[in-house]
Amino acid sequence: MSSDPSRRRPPRIVSREEWREARIALLAREKELTAMKDSLAAQRVQRRSLPWVRIEKDYVFDAPTGPKTLSQLFDGRSQLFIKHFMMGPGQSRQCVGCSLEVDHLAGIRVHLENHDITYVAVARAPIEEIELLKRKMGWGFTWVSSYRNDFNFDFNVSFSDDEIALGRGTYNYQQVAVHPGMIDLSGDSIFVKDEDGQVYHTYSAYARGGEQFLGIYAYLDATPKGRAENGPYHSLTDWARPHNMYGRGGMVEGTGRYHAADCGCAAHL
Repeated sequence: MSSDPSRRRPPRIVSREEWREARIALLAREKELTAMKDSLAAQRVQRRSLPWVRIEKDYVFDAPTGPKTLSQLFDGRSQLFIKHFMMGPGQSRQCVGCSLEVDHLAGIRVHLENHDITYVAVARAPIEEIELLKRKMGWGFTWVSSYRNDFNFDFNVSFSDDEIALGRGTYNYQQVAVHPGMIDLSGDSIFVKDEDGQVYHTYSAYARGGEQFLGIYAYLDATPKGRAENGPYHSLTDWARPHNMYGRGGMVEGTGRYHAADCGCAAHL
């Protein structure tokens, strides 16, 4: 969460030498943070850090070309990165956070694939609805539907009917209140397949844990205004829009879903 830049003290205007001294002092802190990130990354990739969970269910997804199993989603590679895209059946307004995250794939997908990683987005919406949005946005990554299986529920990115009735459900490893307008949530999960073809779940992140996959924040955090998330939600929903909607008005509700300027629904009131 970032504070309003207008409330900050005015910047000090100094000589180049004074700036260099201040920058070196900050560099020392940045190096500490880098070392911490390196250590955490090393713990993630070491098999002794996080245990693996054997996937026992035969998940079958709907793809544009027909049914695909979880194993088939690996597409010949040994590692699978799945983006849990926040899109349920009949959802007409897209999540700006999920959209921003998958926009990062345009330039790096080829590098991931050549590093033994397949990237796939999964949503609970039917494949026909997914394909409509995918074509509209010009996205080229693989996107499949979990509409006919329990994948979203098993990985706690969709709330079951029982959880909805209780008003409580599991998300980000804790019990949370279930909002009627947020039945499907976002996240990221990683799987690996061994030489025998057995698939294992190795890692998942939800909520702000997904920021590690939002490379744009590295640019924003280096600028004087920072993230400038100073609107009502103090998150990317204050500024992020589908990439084809910037400059065209509209608004984003607290659920992260974008409304076009001319949609005329009650949210605009």
